Amino acid sequence: MTPPVPLPDRLLLQRIAHRVMQERGLEPDFPRPALAELGEIRGAAAPEGPDVRDLRSLLWCSIDNDDSRDLDQLTVAEALSDGAVRAIVAIADVDSLVRKQSALDSHARRNTTSVYTVAATFPMLPEKLSTDLTSLGPGADRMAMVVDMAFGRDGSLKMSEHYRALVRNRAKLAYNAVAAWLDGAGPVPPDVATVPGLDDNLRLQDALAQKLKIRRQRKGALDLETIQARPVFDGATLKDLAPDKKNRAKEIIEDLMIAANGATARFLASRRRSSLRRVVRTPKHWDLIVELAAQKGGSLPVEPDSKALADFLAAAKVADPLRFPDLSLSVIKLMGAGEYVLERPDGASAGHFGLAVQDYTHSTAPNRRYPDVITQRLLKAAIDGAPAPYGDGELETLARHCTEAEDAAKKVERQVAKSGAALLLRSRVGERFDALVTGCNSQGVWVRIAQPPIEGKLVTGFDCSKVGNALRVELVGVDVERGYIDFKSAGAS
Repeated sequence: MTPPVPLPDRLLLQRIAHRVMQERGLEPDFPRPALAELGEIRGAAAPEGPDVRDLRSLLWCSIDNDDSRDLDQLTVAEALSDGAVRAIVAIADVDSLVRKQSALDSHARRNTTSVYTVAATFPMLPEKLSTDLTSLGPGADRMAMVVDMAFGRDGSLKMSEHYRALVRNRAKLAYNAVAAWLDGAGPVPPDVATVPGLDDNLRLQDALAQKLKIRRQRKGALDLETIQARPVFDGATLKDLAPDKKNRAKEIIEDLMIAANGATARFLASRRRSSLRRVVRTPKHWDLIVELAAQKGGSLPVEPDSKALADFLAAAKVADPLRFPDLSLSVIKLMGAGEYVLERPDGASAGHFGLAVQDYTHSTAPNRRYPDVITQRLLKAAIDGAPAPYGDGELETLARHCTEAEDAAKKVERQVAKSGAALLLRSRVGERFDALVTGCNSQGVWVRIAQPPIEGKLVTGFDCSKVGNALRVELVGVDVERGYIDFKSAGAS
């Protein structure tokens, strides 16, 4: 019998991703009612009501990954007097075409997020919407929800305003190209050079973002850095997993979105509206974080203190940049996962320990995250003085579901990434690598090799007391379907 022809790498990983999504209770394909509903949508949303502002003349731009087409936000800045800066964030108006309790909404509500695997993206909304009609793509007139903020010379928020507007993206930019230019390591991106004044505007946004980051870090925001790898395909063949690092362009978006999300949370509270908050509670395993710091020569107080932890991490990054991503990952695991919670107007917010902010919601990525769609509907009702579209009981149920579904989606992404890594190493069984011991739990000891940046299980030859140590390992086996990668110790590095 002729053996079956093996699937190309991309198709194999797509099939694995499809299966794993179903195993995790997610829906990889759009149901027929949602597709039928999609077929009735003929164009982008038109302006609704007399209060819609026309802001198409502003120097709006998007900054995202090179291959992103589901563009959720645009940014622009304006210099004010005395060193103050106005920053405006436009957020895709998804609710205008995806109405509550519609078939499209029901699918989005089930998955609650787009799932980004190494071989395929499973979008929360069909691409006709998320990459076109509700995406803030270049040159297109689109409806948006706007967060308009003014910051003082020191980066403190002085005022904020929320309203609807018609916007037009003047330039679709990519993180790496913008960051290289800002750092003086690359030319002006072509799409920046062709829009007069956009270069100065981006530098103003960058300067503001750096002030916002420094201000948060002084309050105890954690500067964590984990190794995220992006797949590199040659056609359908997986060739590499390349590290995807933080940079200044990403910090522009990160810090402006944190500011916009905080302003939105406070706006809803000021209107006496319940909301869906994103929180990271005070770490339950603070004692283990204290022990981890002591192992690295640091000292943390007995009671949780984000500023003390931030200072320790900053020093650790300078002292040992090679191992800092693994220290960051350990701290993230010990802090615990973020979650969505119902926030009533008179309730005490749990805040976001890692960001060092008290008021925080998810509102800036409605094409990709369902909690942001919920917040957008709450925001519209608050602006209009209309009844809330969700009661507290429904919000509480949605908070639990969104937390659980988002956790499932992350597990899918991690599992498929491990399958991709196993596929990449499949032909290298028996080879030896330099590695670091990254963790130890009841399931075993884990190591990460540097090139490519892949983590696997150490099946023999080490113990838990050596977390953080360098060693040589030998690859002894992989299982692509399950994403297993097994090493054994091959001596000290």
